[in-house]
Amino acid sequence: MIAIVAVDEHYAIGHKGGMLFHLPDDLKYFAAQTRGKTLVMGRKTLESFPGGKPLKGRPHIVFSRNPDYHPEGVTLVRSVKELEQAIRGLPGDEVMLCGGDSLYHLLIDCCDSALVTKIEAAAKQADSFFPNLDAKDNWELANCRERQEQNGLGFRFCEYVNKAVAPLNEIIAMEDKK
Repeated sequence: MIAIVAVDEHYAIGHKGGMLFHLPDDLKYFAAQTRGKTLVMGRKTLESFPGGKPLKGRPHIVFSRNPDYHPEGVTLVRSVKELEQAIRGLPGDEVMLCGGDSLYHLLIDCCDSALVTKIEAAAKQADSFFPNLDAKDNWELANCRERQEQNGLGFRFCEYVNKAVAPLNEIIAMEDKK
């Protein structure tokens, strides 16, 4: 599984269900990196997409524990065990974890790599955050592309590699103990 995200200088990713910054080149990058791949996300992330609908050309797996939530056009999972069953057999580089905050924190160490758009700014307000990979011993910055600028913001497309990928069954075992 590969995580994909855009973060500010403090690893903030959103506020009140919306993105912190509008960077068309980052949206194009997201589209290019995820097209044809399976997207894994939480309910709020799906609801933040245009019209609250799945993106075209990509199967969506949506994680929600709300028993009354039944979005159209997605595979709904209610636990990490169901997620593991839904992605079983898919190559890891064909599954993209794309939010939100709680799923990133729950599953980041199960990802092989992370595509992180690092924005050179601090959001004025943020209520959701991505794990700080620079502070995690098992994550290593593999590369960053040249700095770009758009809408007055500098940013880089960076790739991190996880040197100690945790299997999903470790998360499942923790869930089962609850």
